[in-house]
Amino acid sequence: MASGWANDNAVQDQIDATIDDAISRARSQLHQGESAEFCEECGEPIPEARRKALPGVQFCVNCQEKLDKKQSAHSGYNRRGSKDSQLR
Repeated sequence: MASGWANDNAVQDQIDATIDDAISRARSQLHQGESAEFCEECGEPIPEARRKALPGVQFCVNCQEKLDKKQSAHSGYNRRGSKDSQLR
């Protein structure tokens, strides 16, 4: 039984959309092919051990950490509506 403006499957739709976004983000970050010898961001050499461990790596550890922090700060959507706003 739907209540308010939400349909019967609203919660499951939110969960599915969140999972789909996470999968898309993870797939977009997968690298394939040759690893770069030098970081694309700062130009510093990428250690051979990192290139072997992560095929297709393009960034040094420091630059990758900065990119990861920036992406986590701007990732995802808040799909949960405020229950208070629905009760008004």
